[in-house]
Amino acid sequence: MGFTRRELEAARGRSVPDLVGDDVRLLFVGINPGLWTAAAQAHFAHPGNRFWKALHRAGLVDHPIDASGGLSAEDARALVERGIGITNLVNRATARADELDPEELRGGARELVEKIRRLHPKVVVVLGLGAYRTGFGRPRARRGRQPEPLDGAILYVAGNPSGLNAHETVDSLAGLFAEAAREAGIPLEEPR
Repeated sequence: MGFTRRELEAARGRSVPDLVGDDVRLLFVGINPGLWTAAAQAHFAHPGNRFWKALHRAGLVDHPIDASGGLSAEDARALVERGIGITNLVNRATARADELDPEELRGGARELVEKIRRLHPKVVVVLGLGAYRTGFGRPRARRGRQPEPLDGAILYVAGNPSGLNAHETVDSLAGLFAEAAREAGIPLEEPR
């Protein structure tokens, strides 16, 4: 399934609902929805995004997930039942993450802390190193497990899984996702 240029432009500025349940143990945080994600109303929906492939390779899901036309109710339920949640730092769709200004990222960081206080995840994984540095005022932050928790949650930071980011691969993301899942107490599955 694809979207026309007109459908994608109509998605500009839209939000995407969080995917969270009552027992979130591992919370993934994207920078913001892309236009394809907003049109599909599914996180990390663009076919070139590495998130779902990395989640599968890490063993967090037992089958490949294709969210390009929307996330199936069955897949959403399975993620929530495993204690996996997905949200965004800024919930406003843009064509590129660099369309967000620093104040939006700082505001999103404050909102994320409030969300963490409400949800109490054990582990948070922010997927956007530059956005994390700007939003949280940590200009020297590096990829990986952070030395300081984020409001009580173990914190990992990785690069954006977008196909536009040459600094992350499916394998590098999968390794970090598996490590974060183990810390969150989520057993890894054998991918099929």
